Amino acid sequence: MEPMECPGFQWAGVCAGIKNLKKKDLGLLVSDTPAAVAAVFTANRVKAAPVLLDMERVASGRCRAIVANSGNANCCTGDAGMAAALAMTKAVAEALGIDEALVLVASTGVIGAPMPTETITGAVPGLVKALRPDGLPDFSESILTTDRFAKSALRNVRLENGTTVTVCATAKGAGMIRPDMATMLCFVCTDLQADTDALSGMLSVAVDRSFNRITVDGDTSTNDTVFLMAGGASGAGLQTDADRQGFQQALDDVLTELARMMVTDGEGATKLVEVRVKGAKSDADARRVADTVANSSLVKTAFFGQDANWGRIMAAAGRAGVDLSPDAVDIFFDDVQMVKNGMGCGPEAERKASGVLKQPTICLGIDLNTGGTGAATVLTCDLSIEYVKINADYRT
Repeated sequence: MEPMECPGFQWAGVCAGIKNLKKKDLGLLVSDTPAAVAAVFTANRVKAAPVLLDMERVASGRCRAIVANSGNANCCTGDAGMAAALAMTKAVAEALGIDEALVLVASTGVIGAPMPTETITGAVPGLVKALRPDGLPDFSESILTTDRFAKSALRNVRLENGTTVTVCATAKGAGMIRPDMATMLCFVCTDLQADTDALSGMLSVAVDRSFNRITVDGDTSTNDTVFLMAGGASGAGLQTDADRQGFQQALDDVLTELARMMVTDGEGATKLVEVRVKGAKSDADARRVADTVANSSLVKTAFFGQDANWGRIMAAAGRAGVDLSPDAVDIFFDDVQMVKNGMGCGPEAERKASGVLKQPTICLGIDLNTGGTGAATVLTCDLSIEYVKINADYRT
């Protein structure tokens, strides 16, 4: 397995005691030099203190470090919450000997609980000492909440001048996942030399192609953030169109891999479902249908029950608010056609579709047959009894 390292960056993760468990819950990502930075934040009107602070600081386009914790979202915590976020960045800045304005912060966990600020700041010196180039696994572990596994991805890109640059990322997310940027915490670093404007544009494109096309439960979090830091250790920039396309593809691939992991790791999920819509009058129409079907609780519970209940899919498509003819719609489970021209294909098709639904990964194809070429894909998962149990007991 290829080491998860990016030249010019170090990672750490320690147990600070935020969760009152013997698990890592405080992480740190540091660039050896001031890095160009871009970020995308939650669209939720309720934003956690770390998000509000980062939105201010990221405007400078420079960053040296990001401190992250799990176990507490630091959201709806008033002035004390902002003070806690500032205290976290100050402690890291002092321990590293850098400008506090170059430190960003991310938090995830329970909303509304006071931050254990002294617990966190007291752990910072040990956190800094734990930094190392191969410390990404520890960092990844420190940001997990209900995740069943850590999520990391890496790609190398060979530029036209022969230089190889790296894109390395880790993320957390299993619940409160819905496309509305962002839908979790994600930390991306690269040794590319790039300015903030270029990074912002590429990050927005990559996010739209990945994290904005997934859903677990239809809920958008208050803390969702994706960071992209470019430290420049490779000494190489994007000089040609081929370079730009190659780097964009690598960034897209890394974020898409992480997005797929998140849906696979959806709280209580047993199935990964790829909803593919085509034949719409526009891509936007196709996206609305795909989103509506992917977020339907009735559709998701049918997948959990391995029930080829195509009527729920038709109903969801019909309430998506797009122009379609019910008599033209075709529906497929993998390559098994269940619906043709808006009507079921009979018992034999249902038997075959039931077999498809026993698989852990399923493709749900919906052809609207409007005569248009609009298409879109959204990843979702089933909705299980375990999801209810996890979220009913989340704070206990």
